[in-house]
Amino acid sequence: MYRNILVAVDGSHTSDIALQEAIKLAGEAQAQLRIVHAVDTVNLGPDVEFPNPVEMVELMVNSGWDVLHKAEAVAREAGVKAEAKLIKIDVLAHRVPEVIAQDAEAWPADLIVIGTHGRRGISRLFLGSVAEGVARVATKPVLLVRGD
Repeated sequence: MYRNILVAVDGSHTSDIALQEAIKLAGEAQAQLRIVHAVDTVNLGPDVEFPNPVEMVELMVNSGWDVLHKAEAVAREAGVKAEAKLIKIDVLAHRVPEVIAQDAEAWPADLIVIGTHGRRGISRLFLGSVAEGVARVATKPVLLVRGD
């Protein structure tokens, strides 16, 4: 059975569904729950200029903490104790899927839960998929939870 469950959230409806699944699993297994949100502060896009990059990073970090605090409250309401962690990417070579998988390894998680939008075709090609990336690089089991 799973003792340490890591769930990645981004504030989307799909990640809310994944959070609910992780809470259910953690409750049933009396497992520890770790809620993570990754903020990529360096890979914003080479062609995009921001009037004040420091303010932009601060806004992204604050928004990430808002997502985490809401997710913690949902877990608490369900009677599941959870810890939250904001993962700040500040090295150019790192990507969101890799840092989520690395955090799962270091914590150590027995399971990673992440929502997937289930995009196909050209939209998947252009938008990519964090969930698919995590499933590809993680050494831990990954539960992909499909959105509506």
